[in-house]
Amino acid sequence: MGISAVILYETARAYYRPFIYSNEINDLHFADTLGNSLGIVATVFIFVALFGRDQSQDHFIMRAVILSVLVYELAHPLLGKPIDPLDMVATILTGILCEGLYWLLHRRSLTSRATLG
Repeated sequence: MGISAVILYETARAYYRPFIYSNEINDLHFADTLGNSLGIVATVFIFVALFGRDQSQDHFIMRAVILSVLVYELAHPLLGKPIDPLDMVATILTGILCEGLYWLLHRRSLTSRATLG
């Protein structure tokens, strides 16, 4: 899941974002928040795959990643950049999406094991 998000992000950054900006299309700021949206998906699922051991630790990792990105966004003024509220909203919404997707995948896996075992 994480690797797919990285590939999708790199493709979208190379083609989607320039297309949207050059044609002045209103895509509800998706092109603006692309890094946070797909970056959260990639980071969450790669970290869970690398460091997660059980469901409670996986949820802790997901929430830690989301909180870390929010803190990074709030620290932007220290780096000479403005805080982007849309990036923060994208981070939160994508984090919720990741939690839901994780739950669906985990639920499907438990259902499969129950019918096999």
